[in-house]
Amino acid sequence: MYYLKTSASFDSAHFLHGYNGKCANIHGHRWTVEVMINGESLQESGEKRGMLIDFSDLKKAVKQLADDFDHALIYETGSLKQSTVEALNDEKFRLIEVNFRPTAENFAHYFYDILFGQGFTVKSVTVYETPDNCAIYEV
Repeated sequence: MYYLKTSASFDSAHFLHGYNGKCANIHGHRWTVEVMINGESLQESGEKRGMLIDFSDLKKAVKQLADDFDHALIYETGSLKQSTVEALNDEKFRLIEVNFRPTAENFAHYFYDILFGQGFTVKSVTVYETPDNCAIYEV
């Protein structure tokens, strides 16, 4: 079995609606998304001979995911009053609404699904909230 792994990072803020603790407040992270793909055989011909896939394709896809969330406030649907969303939008803040609680666990699953849907043979996705704390999703 062959494995390729790459990572990308983004900075964003989030909060955990309904949580009883500090993370109920808006706070930021330097999130790192680490993706591992796998395959049993390498390409046998053409310019990609000897490769599982072209590393640049995987790096580009993971970087795009990270860039999509960079420097934004990520919030769960229904967790902010509509008037709050409107006020933040009026101030030109970058908001990203997601239909899940924005935890590292849920992000790992979310990124897995996107990359799998793009045709990558994803083995696992690891999302670090801090250098010492991460969540891993794999099937």
